[in-house]
Amino acid sequence: MPKKSGVYVFCAIREKESKKFEKVILNGQENEVYTIHYQNVAMVVSKVKGEVLPERNNLFAHQQTISRVMKEYSIIPMSFGNVFHSEQDVQIITKHMYDEFEKLFSHLENKIEVGLKVVVKQNWIDQEMLNDPVLSEWKAGKKDLSNPASFYDQIQLGELAQNFVLQLEDEVEKKIYNPLLELAEAGKQNYTIPGKILLNAAFLVDREKEEAFDQLVNDLFEIWKEKVEFKYSGPWPAYNFVNIRLRIEGKI
Repeated sequence: MPKKSGVYVFCAIREKESKKFEKVILNGQENEVYTIHYQNVAMVVSKVKGEVLPERNNLFAHQQTISRVMKEYSIIPMSFGNVFHSEQDVQIITKHMYDEFEKLFSHLENKIEVGLKVVVKQNWIDQEMLNDPVLSEWKAGKKDLSNPASFYDQIQLGELAQNFVLQLEDEVEKKIYNPLLELAEAGKQNYTIPGKILLNAAFLVDREKEEAFDQLVNDLFEIWKEKVEFKYSGPWPAYNFVNIRLRIEGKI
């Protein structure tokens, strides 16, 4: 059975004129990347055959295409895998969501997303634990936690370790996240790994403040570099600050 043809949606931009971008390869087939319009909102799309599965090449093509468009436009990124039956369907959904798109464009215009993970240095956290008498004894293996009589010791240690990590995360929030948030348009804290990743944050930054924001990240790293590593990334599409679900009857 031949695969159904469809239209794959990458992102939305503000544009009245028809535009073409560099070609993309989805499902192993190369196709044009072009725009479908409703008033001054355009969807950046490509023809495709079959369902677009989250395989490595398809995921890379999706992200690469969005990154290319970002060089020229402020964008509203779409999640991976949005395929519609026809260009008419894409135009219908654009018309249906036009007001929402307009509000988002006002919010995202000339802004980028950057990410910051604060990863603890193991030697520093080990030293901090050694400074606590109870945790130090546990760390040195002097408590026999395999002994049933130590059951309550295990509970106490669990609470102490949890509170220890929560205090570190709270300190990082106050001294790293909050100062950066003051310079950003918005911020979002994502899931962390207790005791390993103390902060996993995304920030929406105005391009005019990008240099100042980068400098603040560098300044904070100089203060914290003996304790943690910074994993600073971007610019990215503003996925953490956009929540759009494209839905239309008859979607592939």
